[in-house]
Amino acid sequence: MRPAGTVVYDRVVADAGAALSAALDRSLTGYAVLEPQDTLLLDEDGAGVFALRDGAPVAAAHTDTGRRGADAVADAAVSGPYRVTLHRHPPGPDHDPAAAVDPGVPADILADDAALAERTRRVAPADAASPAADSPDAVGAFLENEEKIDAIRERAREEAAERAAEWGFEDALD
Repeated sequence: MRPAGTVVYDRVVADAGAALSAALDRSLTGYAVLEPQDTLLLDEDGAGVFALRDGAPVAAAHTDTGRRGADAVADAAVSGPYRVTLHRHPPGPDHDPAAAVDPGVPADILADDAALAERTRRVAPADAASPAADSPDAVGAFLENEEKIDAIRERAREEAAERAAEWGFEDALD
């Protein structure tokens, strides 16, 4: 799924925080598409698509699972890198209420960046979803997905082993 609009940012980034910051810095109204490494490297399906207003995520959908809102954010929470495209697009009709997210939830869940989440909430439109309505659901959905948590742990182990080998610390891992 590729949203309409002019692409203003197209990069591969190590973590989702870079993409969310780029949208926020541009006060972008449009869409952000985050394709995780499995989609990039293993030809798997699935990307998080975030509707943005003034740089703040206000709605989310996942192209593989079809889930929306906080559940879609949890589905997009996999280890990076991500291919990110930001699309500038004029505001359209109101989004499906089921897709609405608290603007800080993507920063909290995808980037584990409380400062970015708070910054995003400060600039978010007044009618964006409230933190009390969304955050626990997104965190809960993420924590309940053992497969995603295991994949993140495995990727972290692989990266640690690679760095240990680069630095000559292989024996420390045994």
